[in-house]
Amino acid sequence: MSQSELRKLPSVDKLLQTEAAAGLVERHGRELTLEALRAALADARQAILAGNSAPEAESLIAEVTDRLGAELRPSLYPVINATGVIIHTNLGRAPLSERARQAMAHVSVGYSNLEYDMDAGVRGSRYVHATDLMCRLTGADDALVVNNNASAVLLTLTALASQREVLISRSQLVEIGGGFRIPDVMRQSGAQLVEVGTTNRTYVRDYADALHPMNTALILRVHHSNFQLTGFVHEPTLADLVSLGEEYAVPVMDDLGSGTLLETETYGLAHEPTIQESIAAGVSVVTASGDKLLGGPQAGLIMGKEDLIGKLRRHPLARAVRVDKTTLAGLQATLLAYLEGKAPEEIPVWRMMAMPLETLTRRARKWQRALSGAGVPLSVVVAESTVGGGSLPGQTLPTRALALEVSSPDTLATRLRAADPPIVARIEDDRLLLDPRTVLPEQDAMLVEAVRTTIESEYGRAG
Repeated sequence: MSQSELRKLPSVDKLLQTEAAAGLVERHGRELTLEALRAALADARQAILAGNSAPEAESLIAEVTDRLGAELRPSLYPVINATGVIIHTNLGRAPLSERARQAMAHVSVGYSNLEYDMDAGVRGSRYVHATDLMCRLTGADDALVVNNNASAVLLTLTALASQREVLISRSQLVEIGGGFRIPDVMRQSGAQLVEVGTTNRTYVRDYADALHPMNTALILRVHHSNFQLTGFVHEPTLADLVSLGEEYAVPVMDDLGSGTLLETETYGLAHEPTIQESIAAGVSVVTASGDKLLGGPQAGLIMGKEDLIGKLRRHPLARAVRVDKTTLAGLQATLLAYLEGKAPEEIPVWRMMAMPLETLTRRARKWQRALSGAGVPLSVVVAESTVGGGSLPGQTLPTRALALEVSSPDTLATRLRAADPPIVARIEDDRLLLDPRTVLPEQDAMLVEAVRTTIESEYGRAG
């Protein structure tokens, strides 16, 4: 029987002659379509030998269509963030403003003046497109942009402190996401790590005792970012470190990590050190991220004294960590929003932080009404959102979330991640929560439809 069923299988050539296969060739190319057809026929032969009947040509084409769709689907795609974590490192950190997205798209269409001086008609520098704005906003003498803050720290230490000592408090030998550790990057740069003070208490005298004017290249302060020191603790102020550095002619470097240009207290949160504060304190070099509290594309921002930034710009490593035209366009657009005083309204991370509780409640209840017939218990509950991204540790924002009470929240969370569009939620108190704070308002209808479809597929429609 298997031989007769095998003879029923159409040939690859016959399948290619069908209108459906021609459409696949047009969309995906002949070679990929042929490969998928042969794989589908091979699977069919194995199934027939196992006792199954030969599939129809339409069934084979449908299988090939699904196979190609799965294989060629981009591995990077948008998701809806319903976790309530505003700067979610695993979900791409800060969502970009409309102005930044348009700028990046506009500059990517054709050629640009990335490194061309249009007035002089000669080669120019890519860094002019963001430097002036960064200096104007922060008060720095000069600035440089690289591809992320880790690169900013590595470049600064390599250019300014290779084979020389860098003083740092033991309380600041931090590890951030992905296993990135300050001591590791210091060793990679060739700088010699000199730990001062203790885990919980460090004084200016600890730096002074360890400082050797002929061999100490930098005094480094690293913002804790993702944890807090509480209790019996002490650390010198930036002004203290700057005074010590000036006394011995040793530059002070401040790695802010996230970095912000706006006051977080305005949003009911604890104070996050601003870039402007570091520059005003007299720090020689400040490093920060572009895609966290700044709300722009991934970038490392370096600001400070003109002579030191000049050394970084001329260092060979600067070329290895430089940014492309789309990043610069997006960063420039983001910085312009700050310059014009429009950042709180335009940049999503600040809009999310400022979203009123009344608005969050209204949106959560709207979702609840839209999903009321889906077949699972729904309620609007009191919850907390977080800033995330290594910023403001321990700080939360009050929110209202839609809670779905199902027998297996983990299973529903998995199904939602496979929805179209994918939705990433959080599980709390054995309930699946959808937090409107991190869902863009224009995504509300998509979220409701994806959740409804997923629930009805998993649990069936309510009677």
